[in-house]
Amino acid sequence: MSRRSKPRIHIGIGGWNYKPWRGEFYPQDLVQKRELEYASRRLTSIEINSTFYGSQKPASFVRWHAETPENFVFSVKGPMFVTNRRVLAEAGDSIDRFFGSGVLLLRDKLGPINWQLGPGKKFDAGDLEAFLALLPAKLDGRQIRHAIEVRHASFCTPEFPPLARKYGVAIVLAGDSKYPEITDTTAPFVYARIMGTTADHKLGYSRRDLDAWASQAKAWSADGREVFLYVISGCKVRNPASAMALIERIASVTA
Repeated sequence: MSRRSKPRIHIGIGGWNYKPWRGEFYPQDLVQKRELEYASRRLTSIEINSTFYGSQKPASFVRWHAETPENFVFSVKGPMFVTNRRVLAEAGDSIDRFFGSGVLLLRDKLGPINWQLGPGKKFDAGDLEAFLALLPAKLDGRQIRHAIEVRHASFCTPEFPPLARKYGVAIVLAGDSKYPEITDTTAPFVYARIMGTTADHKLGYSRRDLDAWASQAKAWSADGREVFLYVISGCKVRNPASAMALIERIASVTA
């Protein structure tokens, strides 16, 4: 596979509005409305998490597209009114409303949708498959990619990966976390959220751990998969530094 045709590795953080980042990641005098512009020129992707808590205006998606570089990619968290329900199979109308809210206005910068289940949601093969079948593979002529993030130990079952693979849905790798770390690759892309940053390290992770995650991302890419890796939770104030350190490590090898 030529260098040009290698799948891309996208690395970033969750959201971009976080007050403690001011003076740590953002310059102290940067106006808040320019935070996305600033972050998107130091990272290669951001997971939009405001969509998890409520509907966003179409104008917001248009603005986010305009404020970011040409090769920037967003992933988007699906709304909790879709995933935080007893019966996932009944989420069809809510899924339709979400995609009708303007998310497709991100156009070429729309990456995967992360459907995060609640920590109390247990594995139910029938209900899960019915939910996965509701997720649209294509809308308005654009391929829609989906990832599912699970947080209950019952998903650590051999039945789960084949179901995700059947629908081409990636299982989110919850790295360095208290949640199940399911490493099966079930889609043409990998979606990882690593949550182990600490205040003890200036870059959030030790250099050895950063090297290990960079090597893992390159291995996924070498296997033919596009990679989306986000530094999430942990010591949140350190997350942008960790993401930038990972980008630097990957660039130094692939340049």
